[in-house]
Amino acid sequence: MSVLIIKNIDSEGPGTIEDYIKEKSIPYRIVNIAREPAPDTDGFDTLVIMGGPMSVNDGDDYLSKEEDLVRLFIGKGKKVLGICLGSQMIAKALGAKVYKGPAPEIGWYSIATSRAGMADEAFSRLAVKDTSDLTVFHWHGETFDLPEGAVRLASNALYPNQAFKYGTGVYAFQFHIEVNREMVYGWMRHEPLDMAKLRTRTEEIYPSYSGRARAFYEGFFNK
Repeated sequence: MSVLIIKNIDSEGPGTIEDYIKEKSIPYRIVNIAREPAPDTDGFDTLVIMGGPMSVNDGDDYLSKEEDLVRLFIGKGKKVLGICLGSQMIAKALGAKVYKGPAPEIGWYSIATSRAGMADEAFSRLAVKDTSDLTVFHWHGETFDLPEGAVRLASNALYPNQAFKYGTGVYAFQFHIEVNREMVYGWMRHEPLDMAKLRTRTEEIYPSYSGRARAFYEGFFNK
């Protein structure tokens, strides 16, 4: 196994995803697609697309190359994981419309896992015991229609398509499964939020969240 990780901005790196694949000695490469040429993909069997503040509709050349990478990996039956902007890129690559959401979703909020999500061998590992409700970390303002052939894994009232799966190995998450504490506090320091409340909430949730993220990585990377 070898993993290609695409970054769109320096501050939104792979976080706990990188921690996991390092621990498991899985070969990987991180490419900032905005600054570096798209790599030869022949040696990679898994693609991970990270987030960023830009829109997949911006029309930048590097975003088009990123979309081509997603289509290439999906077309070859390889595994793909998209986080936030990455999930929107997967949706666009699969022909779905991506557009501005009803309101920004920033911070720790709940989503509800669908029956399909609870039945999915990898996604269900994010669940807390037997409940379908998950608290996850959000930082996004765009959303997408569910691509044709995709299966919705989670939703909430504000953003019905919080997560989906396409085929056997393509996962798209609007939320940030990869964050560590430092990422949460670093991203949020310029947002109009009560930082003391955010810190309390993060310290309350994060130990379980990081453990559940790791459980998903076990299910995704080892399929």
